[in-house]
Amino acid sequence: MIEKVDRGRQSAPSPGVELRGTADPESELEILDIRKLQRYSAQAIARYYRYRPWRLVARAVQILWCFGVFWLQLLSDRWWGRSEQNKLKRASQLRWILIHLGPTFIKVGQALSTRPDLVRKDFLEELVKLQDQLPPFPNETAFAIVEAELGQPLAHIYQEISPHPVAAASLGQVYRAVLHTGEVVAVKVQRPNLRPVLTLDLYLLRLASQWFNPWIPLNLGHSLTLIVDEFGNKLFEEIDYINEGHNAEKFAANFRNDPAIKVPRIYWAFTRRRVLTLEWINGFKLTDTIRIKAAGLDTDELIKIGVTAGLQQLLEHGFSMPIPIRAICLPCPMAVWLLSILA
Repeated sequence: MIEKVDRGRQSAPSPGVELRGTADPESELEILDIRKLQRYSAQAIARYYRYRPWRLVARAVQILWCFGVFWLQLLSDRWWGRSEQNKLKRASQLRWILIHLGPTFIKVGQALSTRPDLVRKDFLEELVKLQDQLPPFPNETAFAIVEAELGQPLAHIYQEISPHPVAAASLGQVYRAVLHTGEVVAVKVQRPNLRPVLTLDLYLLRLASQWFNPWIPLNLGHSLTLIVDEFGNKLFEEIDYINEGHNAEKFAANFRNDPAIKVPRIYWAFTRRRVLTLEWINGFKLTDTIRIKAAGLDTDELIKIGVTAGLQQLLEHGFSMPIPIRAICLPCPMAVWLLSILA
């Protein structure tokens, strides 16, 4: 059963006006602080970094150095006949390079981890780890963000909160907490200084796409620049937790009559653009086949529910969540598909 938010007790902050990559509204033409950019705008980002070339050069050197050294190591392995011997080591190195370069490159790695047609198997197995095996950022920083966003001391917001995150993702991490009203909740906190990092990387990727687009032999159906712009749009949607909450409620409304799908309830009183508080639900991943069998769940039924839900999103509702959604099984006798936005 899907729980609806009690609108009488809580109201959702209104989402900002969407700004696509081709838009360039007057309000963002003269942006002075990139951290205030709420929606992706290729023009506003270009205007900001055009007058800050030192940042572009420093970041470009860092990226080129990391991948350049990695490429030389691959060439060395091939030259000395050690490619097979070092393939797992190089795959692990690639994953750590992406983690070191930050959230933009982690998201690229996550996208590539779903493309076995483009990525060789040893690299693919390491890239999959980017989905849920990422280092967290300091708890002190996370708790400071919560207090700044909600405008209250942490003790006034939650009765208790886990001292360490229960999960860390590319753009945020999740804590288990208890409200003063007794509800157990998941608190998703965004990583600090995301916008400066994302906008700088997106600007560099856009420049690179313009330079290399004529030389790419792949038939992608669109120019690389348009692909980067769409990637930027989705990233900015994903770091707006108010938008994410609204999407979750819309998703829940679309599947309100489907008992096999449950969407966590959003607690709007404790949700802002960088903090999302939602219902805590115990479960386990669909990849955990041992626990699925132990719970007596029918794997064929789970697959059927997932495929049907995906097709309904595309063909019936015309709406799908704009961020990757993790599927979790509820530990109960019947097959249940939980679409969660915790990580």
